This record gives sequence, structure tokens and C-alpha cells, in this order.
Amino acid sequence: MLSHLHLHLPRPLDPVRSIKIKIGLILLGGLFAGMTWFTLWLGWLPYWTTATAVVVALGTLQLLAHGLTSPLREMTAAARAMAQGDYTRRVRATSRDEVGELAKAFNQMAADLAAADRQRRELIANVSHELRTPITALQAVLENVVDGVAEAEPHTMRAALAQTERLGRLVAELLDLSRLDAGVLALQETPIRVRPFLDDVVRQAGVSAEGAGHDVRFTVSAPDVVVPGDRERLHQVFANLLDNAARHSPPGGTVTIRATEQGDRLLLAVTDEGEGIPRADRERVFERFTRGERAGDGGTGLGLAIARWVVQLHHGTIAVAESDGAHGCHIHVTLPLERPLQPA
Repeated sequence: MLSHLHLHLPRPLDPVRSIKIKIGLILLGGLFAGMTWFTLWLGWLPYWTTATAVVVALGTLQLLAHGLTSPLREMTAAARAMAQGDYTRRVRATSRDEVGELAKAFNQMAADLAAADRQRRELIANVSHELRTPITALQAVLENVVDGVAEAEPHTMRAALAQTERLGRLVAELLDLSRLDAGVLALQETPIRVRPFLDDVVRQAGVSAEGAGHDVRFTVSAPDVVVPGDRERLHQVFANLLDNAARHSPPGGTVTIRATEQGDRLLLAVTDEGEGIPRADRERVFERFTRGERAGDGGTGLGLAIARWVVQLHHGTIAVAESDGAHGCHIHVTLPLERPLQPA
């Protein structure tokens, strides 16, 4: 009953649009009420004292209210600028009260929105570029065949097929990224025997490398252990790592994938004999559309970003490791091991 009455109590200051005016009206009303009681108690009306008190109170109120509402006005202006696409506006957050905390949270939100808008613009630009490259190459091959400049010979069609496959990989990886951002992909987790799994990945990688003209050899070393995970997604991770290693290995080089137990986790190291990744780029290679100095290697720049996402979904880690003086790139992936249940 009391809550019902409370919801229907009159709120006469709701039409007032300025919080300073609201506070001023409240204090002014309290001041006049106090002065009225004072004059009634004394039996006389001090006009000059009343006027002085009112002026001092309103001046002090104006000064305090300006500092109180200044961050709110700045946030309003910044929010309107954000609605127009300007995410550079910030609010001065110097107070330690609730308004100051709100200003700090607003600045953090503005920074996050600016980063998201920058990533969106970069994604659109990079996707446009990556789609245009294979489409242009494919169009050139087909135009030459149609115009009679080139015959539809096997090597010509293989070039067209390679560009089509690259385009298909890019579209598939973009779909994976959309699922990543939406968070709608669930893992189909099953026990995976590591050695047969890696043998299968290496066998398919060898076929792909041979078809792409890469003269490399693959070796596997792994214990007979089991990891829980989504077989298809983990296959995607290691297929991408082996494909990268094959493309950056010298002719006749060796790509090695080695698995070793480290406590309750399994370390899987993929190494090649190429030039390796510069130290400055070792973290950036896992970002979208980042390929460092290897922009012309035929990759899409999305494989390692997706690999990191899949590994993190499996509660693991992936990073470029130190080579300890050896040549080549060393990628280390750690995954949790599945331990057999102890008998009761």
C-alpha cells in the first residue's frame, strides 16, 4: 500500500529541465521557510538581512551547481558527437564523487567505442582488399581464355583453381570470424588421441603441400595421450600452422610437429626451417589481417587469428616461442590433457 502511494506522489519539479534550477528552488524554499520562522519568532522582518542571505545563497549555489553539472553537460555534448561518428571527445574526470566515477566510466566507454569503430573500418578495408586480389587474378585468367589469348590448358586452369580456393578460404575464415564475434559457435568436444590425430593432420598437409608445389618433408613426434576437444576445430588449427610452415620453408626443408607432456598440459610445437618471425611481429601475427613482411605469400591474414580463438576456446595457449638459436619459426600450442578416471 505504501509503495503504491509512493509511486503516485506528486513531483512538481519534473517539468524543470535544469538540475541547478531544481537545487536552487529547493534551497531557496528552505531559506525562505527558515527566514519566515526566524522573523515570526523575533516578531520583526529584517529586509536587508533577508536580501543579503538570498544573494549569498544563490551565488554559492550557482558556483557549486556549475561544478556539479559540468561533467554531465560535457557527457551530453560528447554523446551527441558520438552519435555523429566522433569518438574523440572526452570528459574531464577530476572529482571523486559519483559524478566523477560516471565520467571515468564514460571515458572508458568512449575509448572502447573508438577502438571498435577503428577495427570495423580496418576490417572493411582489409576484406575489400583481400577479396579484390583473388577476384582480379581469376578474372584476368578467365578473360585471357575467353579472348583466345591463353588456352584452357591444365596449368592455366590450375592458376584459376588456386585463386578460387584462396577466395573460398577467405570466405570460410570470414564466416568463422563472424561466429567468433557473435559467440554462437559451440564446441563438439570428444576425446582425441593425439598421435593418430597428428598423423592425419600431417598426411593431409603433405597432400596440400605437394599440390601447391612446396618441396617439404613433415615429421611427427607425439606420445600416446588423449586431449579433450573439438576434432574439426583443432584440425583446422594445426592444418593452418603446417600450411604456414610449408609455405615459409626452403625447398627440401623439414616441418616438425612435436608433442610433449608438461604436467597436466600437452605442449605441441610446430617448427620449420624458414626465416622465422621477427620479434616485433610475434604478437601481431595473431591479429586479423596481419602478415608482417609476408604479404605476398598467398595467405589471407586470418588463419592465425582464428587459430588463437580456437585454442583459447579449448582453454589453451598459442604463441611464437624463442628459437634458442635455431632457424625457423617455432609455434607453441598448449592444451589441457584428459586424465583417466581413478577407480573408486
